Amino acid sequence: MATSRLNKTERSWVMYDVGNSALVLLATSVIPIYFKSIADGPVMVAWSYAETVASLVIALLMPILGSIADMQGMKKKFIAGCVGTGAVACVAMGIPTSALAFLVVYVVCSVALNASFVFYDALLVDATTDERMDEVSSNGYAWGYIGSCVPFIVCLAVVLMRDSLGLSLQTAMQISFVITAVWWVAFTVPMLRNVDQRHFKPREDHAISKAVRGIGSTLRDIWSNRGIRNYVIAYFFYIDGVHTIIKLSTSYGSDLGIAGTQLVLALLVTQFVAFPSAIAYGKLARKHGTRRMLLIAIVAYLCITLFAAFFLRTAREFWILAISVGLFQGGIQALSRSEFGKLAPKDHANEYFGFFDIFGKYAAILGTFLVGTFTAVTGNASLGVLSIAVLFVAGFAMMLRVPDSRTSTGEK
Repeated sequence: MATSRLNKTERSWVMYDVGNSALVLLATSVIPIYFKSIADGPVMVAWSYAETVASLVIALLMPILGSIADMQGMKKKFIAGCVGTGAVACVAMGIPTSALAFLVVYVVCSVALNASFVFYDALLVDATTDERMDEVSSNGYAWGYIGSCVPFIVCLAVVLMRDSLGLSLQTAMQISFVITAVWWVAFTVPMLRNVDQRHFKPREDHAISKAVRGIGSTLRDIWSNRGIRNYVIAYFFYIDGVHTIIKLSTSYGSDLGIAGTQLVLALLVTQFVAFPSAIAYGKLARKHGTRRMLLIAIVAYLCITLFAAFFLRTAREFWILAISVGLFQGGIQALSRSEFGKLAPKDHANEYFGFFDIFGKYAAILGTFLVGTFTAVTGNASLGVLSIAVLFVAGFAMMLRVPDSRTSTGEK
């Protein structure tokens, strides 16, 4: 079947990936460095606790809020609420001068951002059809990579050139937070205007109490559906490996003595490489099947892990690693989202994505534990990295047990 261009609804859905990615990139790079400048003493513990609190809040709230958001007309209201709250909190991060106050505002912003992902991912089933879901999801990730770079480069320029501009670090960060918040809101508007919730369950009284009671039922439904159960287990393992590589790549490179400038530039190039690769992956999935392309990506990440463990020693090899990750990162993330969208019941999409995104949110726990443990026991960081391979092998094995969504949807 020939591939057609995205329609207005699909393009509007993709725009949200462009908007939120700017804050995601800022939160993983500049914001932790800025926090260090306003905190006294070591910051790793305080920052880790803040991330943990935000993750726990998401884990506790999303299954409940996801169930409510599945009701008629509620998805976009929840997205608007999350974006509004998150954008205000983003701007407000430029106000505090104490570490504790900053962390409180950051947690609010992080919770709002990550909660919006669940509602946004679930809206994919309303924005397009099962046949086009892979391509649309891939475009979301692809344009998100580019979208994150535009405001990020502007913000980075403001921060790095602050002395020439006569700005203090706090003022430069305030400007950066405003730019990021405005970018996020601006690219949310098309989705709110042009994407309608087509799949829903009827509104009912006592929705919150029923949602709480329904968590156990949803878990039982997920576990009793063989296709979804095997897919979620496979996803947990392989996305754990993917996120572990993302989180630990710079620290591993630093341990090998690679200059920080080389590390940052290589990771920025990853964003640009991931753009065309994610789009190409969506087209290939349409031709060859989503499960097959996911299996190929898992094998590719296994090879990347082996390369990092046995051959990564210099900046040149790190550039090879970064480009290789870029070739598959967008594809594996985008197709994971679209495949689950095809397997999950459409009128319970938010409820199911609430649990699915929790697996993604807590991914890298097992991977980072394996890397840390093996490195500590052996005294060799390369052997620690090699342990990540176990996750991809387990994910590959479980993915083989998932039915092809082209012929079976959620096989029992």
